[in-house]
Amino acid sequence: MKNIFFIAFLLITINSFSQILDPVKWSTSIKKISETEIQLIAIANIDSGWHLYSQTVPKDGPIPTIFTFESNGKFLKKGNTKEDEGITVDDPIFGMKIKFFEHKAVFKQVIKLKDKNISKVVAVVEFMVCDDSRCLPPTEVDLIFNM
Repeated sequence: MKNIFFIAFLLITINSFSQILDPVKWSTSIKKISETEIQLIAIANIDSGWHLYSQTVPKDGPIPTIFTFESNGKFLKKGNTKEDEGITVDDPIFGMKIKFFEHKAVFKQVIKLKDKNISKVVAVVEFMVCDDSRCLPPTEVDLIFNM
C-alpha cells in the first residue's frame, strides 16, 4: 500500500514540475476593404527562440501552417491566405530550404461577403513550431474574426 501512495505522489510531483509549452499566441482582427470585402488578419506572436513554419514547405519537411475557414454560406474566400516574407534558411535538421517566422507572423485572407449580417468568421489554424533543439507536435487553434 505504501508503494501505491509513493508512486502516486511521485507522479503528481513530476507532473507539477512539467512545463506546458505554448510558444505561439494568436490574435485576430479585420480590415474593411469595401462594402462587400473584408480582410481577415491573423497574427502569431512567437516566443523568443522559437520559429513558426510557413504555409509552403517542401515535401518531407515540417508541418506547414494551414488555415481552414469554416464555410457557412455567408462569405467566399478570395484567393489564398497571404503571409509575411519570413526567413528562408538551409535547415540542417530537415536537410532542405525552409521558410519560417520568428517573433511575429501576419497572415491575411480576403473574403467577399454574401450576407452583410455576418457577425463572425471562424477558422482553425494548424501549425508546428521548433526551437534549436526540439519541435513541438502540430497544434490546432480556433480563430474567431468578429465583424
